[in-house]
Amino acid sequence: MSCVGLVLVSHSEKLVEGLAEFLSQVQKQVPIAIAGGTDEGELGTSMQKIKEAIESVYSDQGVIILFDFGSASMSIEMAIEMLGPDKRIRVADAPLVEGAYAAVVQASVQSSLEKVLASAEKVNNLQKLG
Repeated sequence: MSCVGLVLVSHSEKLVEGLAEFLSQVQKQVPIAIAGGTDEGELGTSMQKIKEAIESVYSDQGVIILFDFGSASMSIEMAIEMLGPDKRIRVADAPLVEGAYAAVVQASVQSSLEKVLASAEKVNNLQKLG
């Protein structure tokens, strides 16, 4: 049985490269893909990179997407639309680093898509309380 995949989206490729490296050391079996920066290597996001990242870790278990800033959401929405409505893809309302850490731990125990999403988003709720 495969795990829920994670896609990390950032305006900075270096940021998500480092985060993916860290997360893969925490849980090696969870598929992680990154989409950082524009197609030209600048700061920003790329719908094409996001789409390719989703496709690279997608399985029947689904994919959780975490991102750094709100402006990435438009690129994420367009990428998801290109993949079609039948895909099991969720976008987490969670901070990128903390949410990704919680998600990778939950995904590593073969949890469902909804449980992995809830785990990532719970971090967001805890931060609001603090």
